Amino acid sequence: MDTGLRMIPDTANTENLGGMRGIAETIMRFTPATLALAAVLTMVSSVGISQRPDDKINPLSIQWKAKGDGAKAAGDLEKANDAYETALTVDPRNRGAFIALGDVAREQGLQGKAVRFYRSALALEPADMTALAGTVNALVDRGAFANARETLSRMKTLCRGDCPQVAKLDTLIESKATAQAALGAKDTAPVPGSDRIAQQP
Repeated sequence: MDTGLRMIPDTANTENLGGMRGIAETIMRFTPATLALAAVLTMVSSVGISQRPDDKINPLSIQWKAKGDGAKAAGDLEKANDAYETALTVDPRNRGAFIALGDVAREQGLQGKAVRFYRSALALEPADMTALAGTVNALVDRGAFANARETLSRMKTLCRGDCPQVAKLDTLIESKATAQAALGAKDTAPVPGSDRIAQQP
């Protein structure tokens, strides 16, 4: 991953975009990308930055998000990850970039990291069904079925009308939980004849 400094346009071009965005830009200007993203995550969780409509998000952040989407579609997850991180350091209210980072982490097998990114998106918009679905998938992959069911329950509460995604996730949780339970039972089952072998002098 590129850990060099990434520069953003002069703050003169973004002076009307809000104080928190200015803080994010300052972080990005003087901090390596990974550390800058960590600082943005802290701001989102502790300050409670509110989500903006897409037409109010910094256009440069949207452009970086689009670049990340292109890289992800081409299979370059590292480049996609870098682009999404840059999108967030430009504007930490870009909820879609958090979700995209969660998706990348899932594809890389980093389910815990994915859950953290989805939670950052949910801090901006608690009713984001895409972030909730991503959280359920990541929790299922971790084997955290109780937490997955709890998150799915939130989705069911938010669902109005036909929600095929909810039904699909419900089936996924139960099928994976059943498979894991069966595997665990198989591993603990005694080997036929092992008791007789143990009793031999």
